[in-house]
Amino acid sequence: MSRLGGPALKLTVLVGESDTWHHRPLYGEVVHRARAAGLAGASVFRGVEGFGASSVLHTARLLSLSEDLPVAVVIVDEEERVRAFLPQLDGLVAEGLVLLERCEVVRYAGRGGGAGAGE
Repeated sequence: MSRLGGPALKLTVLVGESDTWHHRPLYGEVVHRARAAGLAGASVFRGVEGFGASSVLHTARLLSLSEDLPVAVVIVDEEERVRAFLPQLDGLVAEGLVLLERCEVVRYAGRGGGAGAGE
């Protein structure tokens, strides 16, 4: 894998924690597909509160914890590679939000000098 640096594209997929794909967490399927596609990396972030198109508030602040907190899958790579990955989200993300943002990679290094975050 080439070293990532400079202009890049950030893909953010916002879904619910309880969203599934073939009985597995949807966020995990997005990460699995990103890895299989050879993208530079993917991270999953669990939100503590949020609402989406349905306007239903999901929060971890209630006495009974929400079963559907917001989850963000963030992927950063070269623009061409991210755009080539987008068709894999078709049919996968039925409810949620998919965002693209231009960004700049300042540092991309894994453990032990590897070329990937978290390696």
